[in-house]
Amino acid sequence: MTNRLADSLSPYLRQHADNPVDWQEWGPAALQEAADRDRPILLSVGYAACHWCHVMAHESFEDAEVAAAINDSFIAIKVDREERPDIDAAYMTATTAMTGQGGWPMTCLLTPDGKPFFAGTYLPRPQFLQLLSAAKHAWETDADEVRASGQNVATQLAAAATRGTPNALTEQVTAHAATTLRQSYDERYGGFGGAPKFPPSMVLEFLLRHHTRTGDPDALAMVEHTCESMARGGIYDQLAGGFARYSVDATWTVPHFEKMLYDNAQLLRVYAHLWRISRSPLVARIVSETAQFIIRDLGTADGGFASALDADTEGAEGTTYVWSTDDLRDVLGDEDSRWAAELLGVTEDGTFEHGTSTLQLLHDPDDAARWESIRAKLIERRAQRPQPDRDEKVVTSWNGLAISALAEAAMILQESEWLDAARTSADFLLERHLVNGRLRRTSLGGRVSAAPGVADDYGNFGEALLALHQATGEQRYLADAEQLLATAQDIFAGESGSFRDAAADGEQLFFTPRGAGDNAEPSGTSSVAGALLTLSALTGDAAARERAETALAAMGEIAMQAPRFAGWGLAVAEAALAGPVQVAVVGEDRASRGLARAAWTTAGAGTVIVQGAPDAPASPLLADRPLVGGRSAAYVCHGFVCQAPVTDREELIDQLRGH
Repeated sequence: MTNRLADSLSPYLRQHADNPVDWQEWGPAALQEAADRDRPILLSVGYAACHWCHVMAHESFEDAEVAAAINDSFIAIKVDREERPDIDAAYMTATTAMTGQGGWPMTCLLTPDGKPFFAGTYLPRPQFLQLLSAAKHAWETDADEVRASGQNVATQLAAAATRGTPNALTEQVTAHAATTLRQSYDERYGGFGGAPKFPPSMVLEFLLRHHTRTGDPDALAMVEHTCESMARGGIYDQLAGGFARYSVDATWTVPHFEKMLYDNAQLLRVYAHLWRISRSPLVARIVSETAQFIIRDLGTADGGFASALDADTEGAEGTTYVWSTDDLRDVLGDEDSRWAAELLGVTEDGTFEHGTSTLQLLHDPDDAARWESIRAKLIERRAQRPQPDRDEKVVTSWNGLAISALAEAAMILQESEWLDAARTSADFLLERHLVNGRLRRTSLGGRVSAAPGVADDYGNFGEALLALHQATGEQRYLADAEQLLATAQDIFAGESGSFRDAAADGEQLFFTPRGAGDNAEPSGTSSVAGALLTLSALTGDAAARERAETALAAMGEIAMQAPRFAGWGLAVAEAALAGPVQVAVVGEDRASRGLARAAWTTAGAGTVIVQGAPDAPASPLLADRPLVGGRSAAYVCHGFVCQAPVTDREELIDQLRGH
């Protein structure tokens, strides 16, 4: 049978189109049916690259007995968390509050009006059947008590969401955050905490900016050590580039094999910013390979970037990526396979499963040419293996992260192809995802979904447009960013200065969380705050800066208590504490390009850089900035108050290193 998901624009929902469960998408029709039939709702939330989502699908949702139990007593609704992060955030808040933990697949039982009375994650088939039976009995025998339970959950969550006192992210707060992070730092392997270990992209960006502003050597050491450990570990694809979602161990050896756009975009930006300080060949290589991975493996025909490569290949994790010593010998022969096994950490027992190993590059090869030859042969053989599925969905927010990273990396390492890819993605989003002045969240095959954009879509895409404005000098990107961020301030304004995840004039769920903390990607609050701060530095818009600082203050409590979950908010705060530093390069000749190149390769993260004609009235940073003695010049400024202009690259570098 085919249920009602076949025409969905979500690849994850389409994966369930042939389930015997009578799934529906979240929407007015499904909710009205629940109300009309007075049935509880089974809400299942996941995403296309989720391993345990696939497991639960195979065990339960493809099973006739389970499907009958669901169809007989519940309205079954499937949600792609990446398409509807507002729904995911609301019910994940309930899940963690009710169980103490969260994850996907998320499994919730709701009253017909959407209030949760049970919440959990993956459930094995026997337990799931038991839950369905118990919930059916409870609803049939005491529905009023079940409704009261759901109402109680909603009331408590709403009360908790109003707590918290704004606390400005001052120098003292950011210094405290850096010290707190040091206490949980893994001295041996880098990163924070133990297994599983996630790439701490936003925290690393904060520490880089903190080092740039304060000179704190510990902050830089944590970034350099973590970035090298990840780059040499199994979490990084040593053959084709790109990072996996996380490591299941503390050593970065065995990844959870899905590759997400948002992880790779954020890591690309961090490594590009680190290169400006370290000039490390390893860091430059990771920047180049990660940018190429995003463009080559996630680029879509329409110009956007797809969401992810799946964790599984033909139902098993790692099949595409892992190698045994016999696999290496089959491709390389005896001598080269022994050399490669030692270099890549491939052992007879294996570091993964069934005698296979992930590939690590714990030290540089002593023969670079030999390694490149071997690498090419392994890539060719790997291409003949079954490949993981790709989630073709284009997400506005994650494309925004990729655009910013590619644009900045392109300017830092002078790679025009990356800038072209960033521009193409932005133009696609402006053409397809911007509908009547509002952003949509996703598209598939060029068809935009009805899912509305949430706060981080506006924040991350707004930041991306501002990055493109700086990289290209095109005023249209600045104008588009101003309009998007004005809309964001109108529709996402929340309590205590934060931004709501979902628009105030959109669908109202049983509970609307505010993005108080950063998780795998910037929250709505920190992403919009960051974009507003950049906008203020480019335009002199004092109101935008004030709004950004107010939003950051709403993150003050979590920044003090758990800075690992306020990484982007702290990074934005560091930019604000530094100025942000502004660099205006006036002139349109070879000398001006040299000055701009020096700025891009030297300035600290969070600096805004513009280049263009002198006294250009359309660009506030260039306005009233003339040539110096008829020569191109660079102005280094704070709050539009500038140091003496310089015409020499080395003088500009000296000024920038003084910040």
